[in-house]
Amino acid sequence: MTAELVRGQNHPLPETRLEIRISAGKPVVAGASLNDEQGRVREAEWIAHPAQPRLPGLEVSRQAAADHRLAVDLGALPADVHRVNVLLALPAGVGGPASFGTLAAPFVAVTGLEGDEVASYTVTGLDAESAVVAVELYRRQNAWKVRAVGQGYAGGLAAMLADQGLPQADELAATINEAVAAGLARSVAPPAGPPGAARARSGAHASSGHTSTQAGAGQGGGGDPATGGATAGSGAPGSGAGTPSADGSLGAPGPGPVPGAGAAPAATGPGGPIDYQHPGRRPAAPPPPPPAPPTAPPTSGDPHAPVAGDAAGWSMEERLYNQVWGMFEDLARTVAAYRSAVDFAESRQEQELDQVLSDPRTRVGPVADAARKEAGDKHARLVEQARAVLDRDVAQLAAESEVVEPALPPAFAGWDSPVWQAYQVPMEVPMAMRLGDLSLTESEAAGLRIPMLVRLPMERGLWIDSGREQGTADASLADADELRRRAAIAGTAIAARLAAVYPVGDFTLHVIDPAGTAAPALAPFVDSGVLAEPPAAGAAGVARTLERLTQRVDLVQMAVRSGAADALPPDLDTAEQLLIVHDFPHGFDDRAVTQLRYLADEGPSVGVNLMLIADREDARAYGPVLDPLWRALLRVTPVASGHLADPWVGHAWTYEPSVAPDHSQVIPQVLGKVAAARRVYGH
Repeated sequence: MTAELVRGQNHPLPETRLEIRISAGKPVVAGASLNDEQGRVREAEWIAHPAQPRLPGLEVSRQAAADHRLAVDLGALPADVHRVNVLLALPAGVGGPASFGTLAAPFVAVTGLEGDEVASYTVTGLDAESAVVAVELYRRQNAWKVRAVGQGYAGGLAAMLADQGLPQADELAATINEAVAAGLARSVAPPAGPPGAARARSGAHASSGHTSTQAGAGQGGGGDPATGGATAGSGAPGSGAGTPSADGSLGAPGPGPVPGAGAAPAATGPGGPIDYQHPGRRPAAPPPPPPAPPTAPPTSGDPHAPVAGDAAGWSMEERLYNQVWGMFEDLARTVAAYRSAVDFAESRQEQELDQVLSDPRTRVGPVADAARKEAGDKHARLVEQARAVLDRDVAQLAAESEVVEPALPPAFAGWDSPVWQAYQVPMEVPMAMRLGDLSLTESEAAGLRIPMLVRLPMERGLWIDSGREQGTADASLADADELRRRAAIAGTAIAARLAAVYPVGDFTLHVIDPAGTAAPALAPFVDSGVLAEPPAAGAAGVARTLERLTQRVDLVQMAVRSGAADALPPDLDTAEQLLIVHDFPHGFDDRAVTQLRYLADEGPSVGVNLMLIADREDARAYGPVLDPLWRALLRVTPVASGHLADPWVGHAWTYEPSVAPDHSQVIPQVLGKVAAARRVYGH
């Protein structure tokens, strides 16, 4: 699992032998410095650079390049080395860019020897700086960690080396620049690529309205330390914010450059375009979407006022989709930065107090009191500054949410949106639909809710957990029957949205309700006629429904594998199928459980998905046989619950289901229009 770091954030390193990959878009100098416990470089021989590329446990590139690979063996470093700083600088006197502010943000990834990414960091916020300390590997209590630093220096390489504590900083900077200039003079210019190739390369870092929080393994290639040559990277960049995975972690909304629910591979770098087609049903990547069209200036006179649909995309739907996920990423990043800043302030305060208490002469008395007060005041100032930035960012996102929410189409909108009053059955399947809302703690982002959009067609089914959720206020106040009732309502709302967003004839609903306990929640489907046949009841109904759906999966799979889709029976329903199972495992024998597991594993690839509404504790009677089923389905809850894990910055997101307001008739009205359209078109 990759950790997407923000400035100041750290992450443990599971291995001592690592590779550091750097991608900057333009040639940069990459080096590394060894530092003692106080963070100082003792001598020039503690710095690896193009003129001295190898040190014990460290090897860097011999020349400037757009992509680098640095080899690090933490176990081979000298015993008195406690930190390794990764340094980047622009080549001096070669006619290149004068500052990082004119380049795409450098990307740094720490990987294992097999190429699996451990942590990454996009060095943003640079302006006039021509040198930067990108990341720091440091030892804490015999364990190594990586920290995103991003400290820039407008004074260039010499200023950065001087800040490392090196007395001969100017002389060493001149030596490095001479070695880089000689290397560039020896290098052979690459052959010209096709028209637009340079724009395509630089476009990997282009923003689509929001900076992505996920950049994946192998985003750049690497510089060969032995030859100094830069080699093109073959790994796909990573993804940004996305949908939750089967284990409850938030992953990519699709095989584009964003989050996934697991993280899916991307076609471009951070902030690039997103591919919205089903990953198993597309042969090639589409061209990138155009930039967002120019919008009229806001009437409020504020040039920074948010505008709905200001992200990149081919259509307004696609731009709104990008914008929603951009808001998710922005909220994740700004809260992660705030938490990291608070942790840093506390760590700094502890260090300063430790220094005071470690000396018996200053442990007590006026000097100690003054030192404690100074450390406390410094801590308060740092936290206050971080809080001000967080409040500013959250306020901006809240203003954007107020603009975006009313502009969302029915597939993305909440059930309380006025857009449903003008609902018409669509002619095409949307790229995604709303499953609920995501939020962080009220103390950090009070009242801010981000729509949770999942790609269509769905890549996995759902488990709506009707069991009691520990630590959830709503669940602790509700008894078991009330939780089951809410779970049935949540399942009905999701199924109704699926029926509403698919064109006529493209969606079929099946229901298994062995004991008939879900009749009140299912009434809108039965009354409108959207449910073609009554819910299957009893063991016989369960067996009949599962047999029919497993046969459909088998037939479609065989037709797809043999390339004989035209040989399918003419009466076979090829629409997307959703099977709702209430009160699982009531009414299920061993054969039925096996069939259900088969549908969960194989069904999504041929358009059959499950929605189980059940208490997992009730299902434990089957033992570990149901564990694969639990892992294959995305768990959601009928009440607000903080169970979704963010794999990039470690947030625990609170999920709230999207249900209709109390006493609202919006779902029966929408399903009535769906049923009427089916009658008109003979479905």
